[in-house]
Amino acid sequence: MAQRNVGRAVDEAPEIPEALEPILLAALNDAKVKLEAGEEVVPFTALAVKDKLFMETHPADDTEQCLMLARHTVQNARGADGYALCYDGYVETDAGTLDALIAEGGVPGGLEGYAVGYLYELPEEEDATPQVSEELVYIGPAPNFMMFTRLDEEEPEFEEDETEEYGE
Repeated sequence: MAQRNVGRAVDEAPEIPEALEPILLAALNDAKVKLEAGEEVVPFTALAVKDKLFMETHPADDTEQCLMLARHTVQNARGADGYALCYDGYVETDAGTLDALIAEGGVPGGLEGYAVGYLYELPEEEDATPQVSEELVYIGPAPNFMMFTRLDEEEPEFEEDETEEYGE
């Protein structure tokens, strides 16, 4: 997946929701294993439902199509605690363009998402393994595909007078 502008520059990383952090890390670690094994990292979503993580790849011809597939997968997921969209991309820094495994994600009802990643260097030798950093870096705010997903599964409760029929 090509580079994606995930948000504005930030001075320091915000606090990532407790439920989201392990989802982002699981997705990044899965991508890291693939990259270090010499496999292509096809963009994928990791959707957390209770204690299970459901992963689905989103192979596409272009970035917009990939994002549309990922959004479709997670935007109306009921009962999910959060999601991550993970891909092989790059980030622009003061030191230049750097390769990165990137995970963007959000939680139901969150106003915005978060993008984090692992920077890596491609080896000069053809058969060598990429050197992936162990340090998690905050990249910036990202869209939250679950922004309008309900936080709970129950129907909203109304006051008694709000449920009365008109004309009574």
